[in-house]
Amino acid sequence: MAYFPFFVELSGRSGLIVGGGKVALRKADKLLPYGPKLTVVAPEILPQLAALPGLQLLTRPFQPQDLEGQSFVIAAADDPAVNRLVASLARERGIPVNAADSKEDSTFLFPALVRRGELSVGISTSGASPTAAVWLKEQVETLLPQHLEEILLWLEQLRPQLTQGPLSPAQRHALLPRLFSAALAQGRPLDPDQVQAMIQEEVPHS
Repeated sequence: MAYFPFFVELSGRSGLIVGGGKVALRKADKLLPYGPKLTVVAPEILPQLAALPGLQLLTRPFQPQDLEGQSFVIAAADDPAVNRLVASLARERGIPVNAADSKEDSTFLFPALVRRGELSVGISTSGASPTAAVWLKEQVETLLPQHLEEILLWLEQLRPQLTQGPLSPAQRHALLPRLFSAALAQGRPLDPDQVQAMIQEEVPHS
């Protein structure tokens, strides 16, 4: 059965990564831009992983009490037995867990991830083929238009202005796709005069 792609707010949430190798490094790299408070516990931690900003490092073996207060757990140790133990204890406590070496021990999967500012695209084959997921990620990356991140940020900042303006909710609903399409067509956000002209087009004339 396919996995449903929930999008979860991680900013400020506590997460635990058990393991200090390359797999743990990849997981931390994906997670950190979303603002969680990550703790890494492992007897040995790669220098590249230790150098990532904002991590709490525990250079010792995993202990069950490390799970206390965690919102999610990543079992990414080099020892499969450690990963099975971590995953089992997390599931017993109702903590979402990803076991990097075992879909069956996981309650959530890591997607192949495309990120452009506020845009996040997660691709999963439900564990059937990570290779296919990576291929699809590469295809998506080639399809994204240039300056998309800048346009999305502009639209986010524009929404309060539109809410306070003369347009009704229905008119704003009709205008936003037009603004987005116009920005894509010219490859950058619209200037204020262009926005105002499009707003006027939506306002009924008396």
